[in-house]
Amino acid sequence: MRTVRGWFRETTGGLPSTFWYLWVGTLINRLGSFVLIFLAIYLTGERGFSAFQAGLVIGAWGVGGAAGTMAGGVLTDRWGRRPTLLTAHLGAATMMLALGFAQELRTVVGAALLLGLFAEASRPAFGAMVIDVVPERDRLRAFSLNYWAINLGFACAAILAGLAAEAGYLLLFVVDAATTLLTAVVIFVKVRETRTVTVTQPTGPTRARRGGLGTALRDRVYLVFVLLNLFNALIFLQHISMLPIAMGDDGLPAATYGWVIALNGVLIVAGQLFIPRLVRGRSRSHVLALASAIVGVGFGLTAFADAAWFYAVTVLIWTLGEMLNSPSNSSLIAELSPADLRGRYQSVFSLSWQIAGASAPILGGLVREQLGDPVLWLGCAAIGLLVAVAHLASGPARERRATALRPAATPVATAPAVVKAAAAPAATAGPAAIAATAVGPAPHGVPAGTATEAVDLARS
Repeated sequence: MRTVRGWFRETTGGLPSTFWYLWVGTLINRLGSFVLIFLAIYLTGERGFSAFQAGLVIGAWGVGGAAGTMAGGVLTDRWGRRPTLLTAHLGAATMMLALGFAQELRTVVGAALLLGLFAEASRPAFGAMVIDVVPERDRLRAFSLNYWAINLGFACAAILAGLAAEAGYLLLFVVDAATTLLTAVVIFVKVRETRTVTVTQPTGPTRARRGGLGTALRDRVYLVFVLLNLFNALIFLQHISMLPIAMGDDGLPAATYGWVIALNGVLIVAGQLFIPRLVRGRSRSHVLALASAIVGVGFGLTAFADAAWFYAVTVLIWTLGEMLNSPSNSSLIAELSPADLRGRYQSVFSLSWQIAGASAPILGGLVREQLGDPVLWLGCAAIGLLVAVAHLASGPARERRATALRPAATPVATAPAVVKAAAAPAATAGPAAIAATAVGPAPHGVPAGTATEAVDLARS
């Protein structure tokens, strides 16, 4: 029992209160994330759209998300994390209801486009806020906890959404909008602005850096990392577009897809908190390469699945890869992002998910209709293995860049305060000092007994 308590304190203790309120918001938001899980089934079954038309709608969501994540990144750095989060959530709740009441294809596509715009604008702000308040040494742990909350909510939502769909698909949209609105209330009441105004003394490869979105778009090391994530996302997002359609073609009902995909969340809830200790001290490039290979193999095996249990096995396999990939990705993004450009770097990374969100369902639908299911799923396996090799090749350059950026900027004021003159950064200045400046007094540890009372929003 002492060992369990010690592990729990080590996993959850010492994180700032702002992180826990964000964590709570994430859990609430994910518990009601009904729509995206069943959107493909809703469009093809309830609305009578073809697989290609369903792909267009989900793709429109991705196109809107691409625009939203770029706008969200700029607003995060210029306007602030908190107002960006609040605006994005209020807009997403409104457009969720609009999508639920839309009837014609063009109206559905338009509503999905705007929903993606608002929903994904929150990603850069959320990621930047977590990086602001959590010291570097605790970020892998914090992102693992947040990912755990996402998937706890997802596992529950997948099951609850299957039951709600039987009562009427409109209920999915209403509950999703309500939980999004509730998350906005948590942020409004409990989370304050964390953005800092910084003065830097860049050295080495950062000497010529100029602020702006173009800085991230010209960062070749970072763009290679983003590109590899794009290919991973193209594979992963087939689970919400083509997987439910493939299971339906095998005669499996929507409720079966609900519990099969819920296994993804259940496994992450059961094992994600052990991942930081498992990967601690290991090469991140090797971890990311292994994760990509496992995801590819898991989706590749879907080509041979024809029963619920077989589909469940494939989900469990690619979930293992997802568990390794997500926290390693998140901590690496934090280290590759200059402190004054965190929102923009977060938005560029999120853009890879939005591009995949727009293209994965369309490409998946085309490949499936023209070449068949086996080609689609075996193609996913091939892409996953190629990405694994690319991670091994590009990893050393990423680590050199992270090391070069580690001497942090000196925070001189909390936005929107006026910037004061800053001296050269002390040798001990770092992410912990930045977090302390961003949130005021040094954060208090969170007792193990209260860890379950806190929360966040996110997601991908």
